[in-house]
Amino acid sequence: MTTALLIIDVQRALCAGEYECYDVTRVIDTINALSTRARKAGVPVVLIQHEEKDSPLAHGAEGWQLAEGLVTASSDLRVGKTTRDSFYQTNLQKLVPLEDFDRLVICGMQTDYCVNATVRQAHQLGYDVELAADAHTTVDNGNMSAEDIIAEHNKDLAHLTGSVARIDVKPAADILF
Repeated sequence: MTTALLIIDVQRALCAGEYECYDVTRVIDTINALSTRARKAGVPVVLIQHEEKDSPLAHGAEGWQLAEGLVTASSDLRVGKTTRDSFYQTNLQKLVPLEDFDRLVICGMQTDYCVNATVRQAHQLGYDVELAADAHTTVDNGNMSAEDIIAEHNKDLAHLTGSVARIDVKPAADILF
């Protein structure tokens, strides 16, 4: 079984100000612990960055940059995306082809948008997914608190296991590489 770690949208615009995600410092620390273990085990780490024209996430803008506290390595792979789904019109499937990678560990920002879409698409494509339950975050949406959104997605995504691939939702500390 070959694994890759996907870190989705841990970018400055989502770490401070208007779009600051819930409990962002703890989530980044949890992601850093996960990525450190992955790199030690020789597991590829893929940093995914969202870009959107005329927004704080415009390519190259301050808000588009990876978060200050996020630990990265020169060996990390990088993917730019323009939609919620990290696979859509990106090179992600070329970096982690299903023939070589059957398991993706996923964490990052915007639980209800990019994390959700990427987990679902990975599962649809036939990858087994492990979602780090405590290593993704989002913002309140006006109807629900970020904490409730995260809990709901953890519960809902854990029930998506199908005949071809499965989704496991577990604390980052319980994910083995």
